[in-house]
Amino acid sequence: MQPLHLSFLAGVALLAAACDAPRAEAPKPVLPPAAPGELRGPEAFAAIRDDDARAASIFLEASKVLLHPRCVNCHPHDGVPRQGDRGERHDPPVERGARDRGVVAMECTSCHQDRNLELARVPGAPGWHLAPAEMAWLGRSPSAICAQIKDPARNGDKTLSQIAEHAAHDELVAWGWAPGHGRTTPPGSQAAFGALIDAWVKAGAACPPEEARP
Repeated sequence: MQPLHLSFLAGVALLAAACDAPRAEAPKPVLPPAAPGELRGPEAFAAIRDDDARAASIFLEASKVLLHPRCVNCHPHDGVPRQGDRGERHDPPVERGARDRGVVAMECTSCHQDRNLELARVPGAPGWHLAPAEMAWLGRSPSAICAQIKDPARNGDKTLSQIAEHAAHDELVAWGWAPGHGRTTPPGSQAAFGALIDAWVKAGAACPPEEARP
């Protein structure tokens, strides 16, 4: 039989080893699949109890819209709008201009009206213009875009509530789902996208990690 003090020391050693052992991570909730061409709704993320983790996951879902060509093409980093699903530079060549609406004699509204011109194959919506240079998304990660959207210095001095309102009701955002002339559309609808942005804000608006992709 071991002396009592040796048994006690052995127990302490076993307890210390157990404390030092790496803890198994809790399994991540499995999200329900989205139907083809649709977005998961905010309710799909309810099983994620941690607010930051839930917000980050919701934003990743919303980034399926943000990273779609209908959105990214109007958020270039070099002042040149893109077009098509392959992000080709605008033809004819145009530049952002001082007010994000083109340069003199080549302003956006010289060609783009407040509606799609189907016969001319020219897209259009009210207030057609490029996003501000501070909101360039082309080539950027969901994490970087999330940080931009949250930053009043880069988002037009908007609050998060105003961002959610913009996502849900802005007419230029709405054009993404009605782009005309056989152009592809982002998944879901503006209402579904707006609901995700609203849920992201209400969950605390945490951003996903840099490496995360939808």
